[in-house]
Amino acid sequence: MFEKEYDVIVVGGGHAGAEATAAAANMGSSTLLVTMNLQTIGQMSCNPAMGGIAKGQIVREIDALGGYSGIVSDKSAIQFKMLNKSKGPAMWSPRAQNDRMRFAEEWRMALENTPNADFYQEMVNGLLIEGDRVVGVKTSLGLEIRAKAVVLTNGTFLNGLIHIGEKQLGGGRAGEKAATGITEQLVGLGFDSGRMKTGTPPRVDGRSLDYSKMIPQPGDEKPEKFSYLNTPVLKTQRDCHMTHTSKLVHDLLREGFERSPMFNGRIKSIGPRYCPSIEDKINRFADKDSHQIFVEPEGWNTVEVYVNGFSTSLPEDVQYKALKSVKGFEHVKFFRPGYAIEYDYFPPTQLKHTLETKLVNNLYFAGQINGTTGYEEAASQGLMAGINAHLKINENEPFVLKRDEAYIGVLVDDLITKGTEEPYRMFTSRAEYRTLLRQDNADLRLTPKGYAIGLAKEERLKRMEEKMNKSESFIDFFRRTSYTTDEINPILESLNSSLVKQSDKLFKVFSRPKVTMDHMLQLESVSEFVNKNELDTEVLEQAEIQVKYSGYIEKEKTNADKLQRLENVRIPDDFDYSKLKSLSYEAREKLQSIQPVTISQASRISGVSPADISVLLVYLGR
Repeated sequence: MFEKEYDVIVVGGGHAGAEATAAAANMGSSTLLVTMNLQTIGQMSCNPAMGGIAKGQIVREIDALGGYSGIVSDKSAIQFKMLNKSKGPAMWSPRAQNDRMRFAEEWRMALENTPNADFYQEMVNGLLIEGDRVVGVKTSLGLEIRAKAVVLTNGTFLNGLIHIGEKQLGGGRAGEKAATGITEQLVGLGFDSGRMKTGTPPRVDGRSLDYSKMIPQPGDEKPEKFSYLNTPVLKTQRDCHMTHTSKLVHDLLREGFERSPMFNGRIKSIGPRYCPSIEDKINRFADKDSHQIFVEPEGWNTVEVYVNGFSTSLPEDVQYKALKSVKGFEHVKFFRPGYAIEYDYFPPTQLKHTLETKLVNNLYFAGQINGTTGYEEAASQGLMAGINAHLKINENEPFVLKRDEAYIGVLVDDLITKGTEEPYRMFTSRAEYRTLLRQDNADLRLTPKGYAIGLAKEERLKRMEEKMNKSESFIDFFRRTSYTTDEINPILESLNSSLVKQSDKLFKVFSRPKVTMDHMLQLESVSEFVNKNELDTEVLEQAEIQVKYSGYIEKEKTNADKLQRLENVRIPDDFDYSKLKSLSYEAREKLQSIQPVTISQASRISGVSPADISVLLVYLGR
């Protein structure tokens, strides 16, 4: 069946596997996606939404590089919101509610229309290893499929175990069996592995809910989208709703704690800190009598509803009794109960920045196998693994994004350098250069890089260059054009802002905190320039941010340039830290284990102090 050798085999068809397949295939590698169920490619296993705080920035970065997640999200969206608009633009984060079935369908269609991509449905239960290199995979039917590189994106399926109260079921997702064999082989090769936990809430029948008792959560009046390409903008949207738990609900849930696998010791692994189960929230925040519940429709036409905020592994009878006491859920009908799932992962300090393993050449890990949580984090890793697998087998330079270039760069560097002992989730606070890494400029930052490696198409580059040129031209217009006191003072007076006594450049008055683009468009010279040059909303937003935050942006660029000097100080491969007795014991141990590539990476390792870095710099002649 498989006489030819593939360039890249991707194992697993979730968000990481789908992006890895698309990236490698679009760059020209013959790529085979092997997954246990072709009907669940791109499946939203948990909530039917993409984006959110920092996650929305990642989706835009994937899109800017030439990935598919933003396009698929736009085509299947049922609601769009820009979160954190009350804060500065570094915090703005796009989020979409999606039609779960359409999302998976769009992913399947996108991949089937990707040249060089083949598909096969079966379980991979082993790797073909020759020497220190992976050369293919072995399936449960005994087929051996050879490849130059393999990307593992197994999600929660490696020895997956589902918990519902005192019941345990083997599985990687409700209704799907677990994947076996790979963990045992990798451990035999010398890899360290661990266990993590995640969970999901009940799915219920929307016809059984009383929405009149809940608070509507509509989308934005003027919805935007994820992709920088010409994907559709929503003309109509579906509302979500919000309700709350109560002291009664908490008391009913507590009655089942002794039967909870989280409290009776059945679950021994660590769950996501920032997306805790309802029983974990009640336990950790005992002083709170209520928690928010977001009621999210699963699609345009289905009546299935996702109960966001009620993730649980309690017995199904306890779930049902407690949820019936939530306002609006008095007559709730379950489609399926919530559950927790434990699965194997591999601490990501065993990887290089390309996501290639240090122990086995041409073997890449991406997604939850690396200890992350979330569709967006997984998809970005899949994209980077697919890119680097293609580049490696074609003997090209690796593609690594730095921390000041992308949230994806922060994510990968955090994983490789610091590792993680709990499911890793991206936040804006993890990025020290978040003023530079905004959702609005991901295309300006990354599309030229995506084009240079052969992933982003010329259409993307032209759209980005047009946006950049128009934005720069508009900003230059503000720098060289003056206002008159007669036209600007009425606007400033309406804003209770200090009036001006003489004419000056538009750039200066536009920099004031209260003055917005809408105010500037009231000036005849500005509106004429906008109409004459056909500037769209994206260009107006980009220009406004660049004008109002120019000082912060320049300061952050300067800081990034200073730290970049340490990135340029490389540490020799297989450096023996044991001979540097001036290093602390912890630093020697951590550095020897992680083998950082640069001094900058070494400085970010937990337990490595500034004094240890000074020792390294002296030894390296710096």
